[in-house]
Amino acid sequence: MKKVFRSLLLIASISIIACNNQDAKTTSATTDEPAANAGQANVKDDASMKDIVRVAVGSPDHTTLVKALQQADLVDVLANPGPFTVFAPTNAAFDKLPKGTLDGLMKSDKKQDLQNILQYHVTTSSLKADFFKDGQILGMVNGDNITVSVKDGKIVLNNSATIVASVQASNGMVHIIDAVLLPPTKK
Repeated sequence: MKKVFRSLLLIASISIIACNNQDAKTTSATTDEPAANAGQANVKDDASMKDIVRVAVGSPDHTTLVKALQQADLVDVLANPGPFTVFAPTNAAFDKLPKGTLDGLMKSDKKQDLQNILQYHVTTSSLKADFFKDGQILGMVNGDNITVSVKDGKIVLNNSATIVASVQASNGMVHIIDAVLLPPTKK
């Protein structure tokens, strides 16, 4: 009986030592990777189709949008699998806002307002341009709706922003728009 107990104890000890050595190898092999809480946007992948965030980051016309997404802590959300449809205002679209509006929204105490506006540009499905129909209403992530119009073959949102181009992303669609969509004011 003592021999069986000692054998079991020896096997258990070897197993524990082997597991500890394996954990040490795993830990040292992964120290060059981003921290566990770094988020999906920090995963390095140059071979696959770009996600929505990488599409925006790669566009010189969307630097303002990228900065706003960073300020609003929405980068990792839009790097997730989705699917999402993002109506992405260009830098020129942000320039059309009243003077000081964007600067004000980029302040820390206005983070929720900025998140609300940016979430008003996102819906949780992947919608190609041929999906949109005149009079269609889309529910947006912030809880409000936008109205789609088709005028002279162009897709217009809320009678203010026109889709000027569309880009397929790995986690949805990016529709580039020429104006910033502002959510309705709460009553």
